[in-house]
Amino acid sequence: MVRHNTGKLMHKAAPVVTLYSRPGCHLCQEAKAIIEPLLAEFGATLYEVNIDVDPDLAAQFGNDIPVIFIGAHKAAKHRVNPQHFRRQLQEALNSREPSPSS
Repeated sequence: MVRHNTGKLMHKAAPVVTLYSRPGCHLCQEAKAIIEPLLAEFGATLYEVNIDVDPDLAAQFGNDIPVIFIGAHKAAKHRVNPQHFRRQLQEALNSREPSPSS
């Protein structure tokens, strides 16, 4: 939480993480297992997208999965380095605008 210049308490918006994967992808399962504790640590929201349900995504990614985005930034492809991912989440959190507290 941060205090806005108006004096009102503000919450930093949590990062949004998108994991592009498909069923049966063992690298995708490994990546998800690595990032889940970090997502909880940062309060990030995970959207898991099965590329096989969208022909455009299947053509775009093919077998180059998993691909993980933090917001619009590609954070990882194939394998995830937990320390690097943690740093990327922290950078994403630091760069986000605070939202008003309810």
